[in-house]
Amino acid sequence: MKKVPPSYTLLLILSFLFPYVYSQSQDSCSSPLPLENALPFDTTSLQCVTVWSSQGFILRYVQAAANVWNFVVSAPSTNAYVGIGFSPNGDMVGSTAIVGWVESGGTPNMKEYFLGGQQPSLVRLIQQQPNQGLPIGNVSITLIQSGRIYIAFQLLTAQPGSRLIYAVGPAGRLPQAPDFRLTEHQERIATTLNYASGEFKTEKRPESSLRRSHGLLNMLGWAIMMPIGAMVARYMRKWDPLWFYLHAVIQSTAFLLGLIGVICGFVLDDRLSANVSKHKALGIFILTFGCLQVLALLIRPEKASKIRKYWNWYHFSVGRVLVFLAAVNVFYGIHLGKPGSSWNAGFAAVLVILFIITLIMEIRIWFRK
Repeated sequence: MKKVPPSYTLLLILSFLFPYVYSQSQDSCSSPLPLENALPFDTTSLQCVTVWSSQGFILRYVQAAANVWNFVVSAPSTNAYVGIGFSPNGDMVGSTAIVGWVESGGTPNMKEYFLGGQQPSLVRLIQQQPNQGLPIGNVSITLIQSGRIYIAFQLLTAQPGSRLIYAVGPAGRLPQAPDFRLTEHQERIATTLNYASGEFKTEKRPESSLRRSHGLLNMLGWAIMMPIGAMVARYMRKWDPLWFYLHAVIQSTAFLLGLIGVICGFVLDDRLSANVSKHKALGIFILTFGCLQVLALLIRPEKASKIRKYWNWYHFSVGRVLVFLAAVNVFYGIHLGKPGSSWNAGFAAVLVILFIITLIMEIRIWFRK
């Protein structure tokens, strides 16, 4: 077999990488606007800012007249919509969004939306609600070149708002005629821009830490510590009364952590007005079962009591249902929050470890019997 020269191998690698490198290097703030087709307005005096480096978003803008601002937004074309929003307060709701995408046939498209709420039905085209949003000029065009999408438009205002939002849609889910409804964004950032200097800063989402606390507390309390407390009660009976006190301490701590996590969830729901009714209903159900378990501890009958076996059935059944529903709801919450696959992988790994330990202990009990 003939040996392939290293130089030829390098050329092969570069031939695969070249389209990506080329598309990324064709636009930057250190070079002029690389468009073969001229835009309907002058582009020589546009100020340029790389506003979202991880997604390749570049913003160019200039005040063309007293009440006219020209904008050009460019981003990689990845079979997803890209958009810029002008927000009065930094939130998605209440903002005017200009969204562009390339249709399956290669035709570029662009629409203006007013984001009236969290539900997709409240995100509507400006032309369907003309009294909402910022006034958009007649110039509106989307171009595709060198693997990048360019959105050019005008705002008819004396001074655009400084709170800008950038978003990327989910791949393969483009707006479709006739209503061109937007699906929920895949990624987004909020920034504050100083138009005079071009300086900007990325705003931290105020609910991000609350969302993380909600997820971690519920995961640790209901879905991890509760099963561990149940395992202590089942497999450490020979160390009486140590097992009981250990079981009570673990479950009480788990309940408190879970309770705080649920409260964080209610606060988060109030701030975001998100449509998470199933997740919320499951959380309330789990909290109710947790309260029943606390009450069961307070009214626990003596071992010699005739009703002790019924109490045991109740306590074990409610506990098992609680643990199962908690695991389901944590996975569902991760799905809704979209924090990344690492959360799913980490939580699943903990559950697998607990399952393996449980299986080993059950096999030991079976062999003893």
